[in-house]
Amino acid sequence: YNGEPLTGTGKIGGMLALRGEGTPFPVQADFRSGNTRVAFDGVVNDPMKMGGVDLRLKFSGDSLGDLYELTGVLLPDTPPFETDGRLVAKIDTEKSSVFDYRGFNGRIGDSDIHGSLVYTTGKPRPKLEGDVESRQLRLADLGPLIGVDSGKGAEKSKRSEQKKGEKSVQPAGKVLPYDRFETDKWDVMDADVRFKGRRIEHGSSLPISDLSTHIILKNADLRLQPLKFGMAGGSIAANIHLEGDKKPMQGRADIQARRLKLKELMPDVELMQKTLGEMNGDAELRGSGNSVAALLGNSNGNLKLLMNDGLVSRNLMEIVGLNVGNYIVGAIFGDDEVRVNCAAANLNIANGVARPQIFAFDTENALINVTGTASFASEQLDLTIDPESKG
Repeated sequence: YNGEPLTGTGKIGGMLALRGEGTPFPVQADFRSGNTRVAFDGVVNDPMKMGGVDLRLKFSGDSLGDLYELTGVLLPDTPPFETDGRLVAKIDTEKSSVFDYRGFNGRIGDSDIHGSLVYTTGKPRPKLEGDVESRQLRLADLGPLIGVDSGKGAEKSKRSEQKKGEKSVQPAGKVLPYDRFETDKWDVMDADVRFKGRRIEHGSSLPISDLSTHIILKNADLRLQPLKFGMAGGSIAANIHLEGDKKPMQGRADIQARRLKLKELMPDVELMQKTLGEMNGDAELRGSGNSVAALLGNSNGNLKLLMNDGLVSRNLMEIVGLNVGNYIVGAIFGDDEVRVNCAAANLNIANGVARPQIFAFDTENALINVTGTASFASEQLDLTIDPESKG
């Protein structure tokens, strides 16, 4: 089917059922293409004219991306998946057909998935619409969507990619994802899908909670508008725009962070647990490239951060470079908190390198200025910290 070899079994109703116009015609099949399995059981309406179907339909396989060759529906590469739902289709080969996959339930990796999706054929492109929800989303299962290795599910997804001749190119020692966005097929269909992750499972070091986004794909132009999630007791709201029709891909991100609690940003860092205060920020980034690393590596834009009325561990202040000797003293005689009246940063980003216009901390006993650079391309910091005592 569509050039892909199939193996499996099936049953159909008796020939007498074909004689009655409008009589539902029973069908059942269970087949495989590679590691992808499709099973259905139901009826074909008006089989002589192939007017439509009403089926219980199950899918399973190594990656949702593997379904493209079988169905023509463009879906992202994912960890192993399975779904079970009802497909109601109205087929019109001359104009457009509508395939409504209703009330499906299933899993992707270790995350549950539920929803309804409608796929409509036609010109200029087919379109996928609907709503998808995960009540307990394992954050690692989203990793392959942005090129991040994230556990056993990602390994199976990567093997699926390697079967297609694709390879991971993540360099050793690099953090930003290097896996490519495969934009060549983004123009085969449009999409308008809303996704919500109600409860997020993640490692203790990543304080992310509920997640939601509206995915809009039109003529290879992809937007997450908006992308929202809870983080560190506050919230992140972003608009992401990726122009897949450009070579290389052009990207833009506008991000707002509100009321992020410093204590919860790094829950695994013991010294952060004595920290009080909230941080707000805004970022505007533009870049080009077909991976997250490439987009950030030549990005241009601006980043602003602000914190008012906070308390920070004195030992933490010393560790980051203000006075290592005082850290040793603090470790022996105790760690009092330092009141931070205000902390502000305004960084201009040019060709992937951030340079602070303002980067300062106003504490109860010192004014601290930070200068230097931070490079997304090399993932290196070159900063000078200059504390000036108020006493």
